[in-house]
Amino acid sequence: MLRKIIKIDEEKCNGCGACAAACHEGAIEMVNGKAKLTREDYCDGLGDCLPACPTDAISFEMREAPAYDEAAVLAAKQQKQQNPPKKLPCGCPGSNAKAIKRDHACAMPASPSAPVTSQLSPWPVQIKLVPVNAPYFDGANLLIAADCAAYAYGNFHNEFIRNRITLIGCPKLDEGDYAEKLTAIIANNNIKSVTIVRMEVPCCGGIEQAAKRALMASGKFIPWSVVTISTDGRILD
Repeated sequence: MLRKIIKIDEEKCNGCGACAAACHEGAIEMVNGKAKLTREDYCDGLGDCLPACPTDAISFEMREAPAYDEAAVLAAKQQKQQNPPKKLPCGCPGSNAKAIKRDHACAMPASPSAPVTSQLSPWPVQIKLVPVNAPYFDGANLLIAADCAAYAYGNFHNEFIRNRITLIGCPKLDEGDYAEKLTAIIANNNIKSVTIVRMEVPCCGGIEQAAKRALMASGKFIPWSVVTISTDGRILD
């Protein structure tokens, strides 16, 4: 039948996965780092995925496509609920939340050969692993950073991690979207400020957009800023 359905421009797609997370019907999947409309009969043509895309890679088109199969979508959702991904009963010991005490007086090395003191204070730091109600979020200045940034920018610990609670992620490598988890963290804790540090590469737009959506969805007015790091280790803005 001729109907309205989404179209994904692979050249514009940066692989952030935000559209796949926004598609409640499960029509979009990430395949080899790109968003793909894998089930045309799951696409309802309403376009919840469009505003989630940071690169405007998704649009509508009129073309021949199978009719939207609501019954199949509901059956697939029910099957996922009945067969959730298996988890270890004991959980991962590395996911236990803890705060690390640092002596900030020793932050800078006394000489070029002296070791640099880490400024990382929370654990875990991966967005998907950190507990929403970890005690170190109370009164925190939050740093939401692309994980590559700390490797690209030499003084990352002293300029960004120091005196902030750090969360890291990579929207291109992680499945799903960070916005829901970040919204819960911001909404349920006394966050004083949010700093977003991303790389200049397009796929890092996913972590910036997720953080911005979380700030809006939290219903709070919190000071925030975005810093972009170049691949050769410079601050661009």
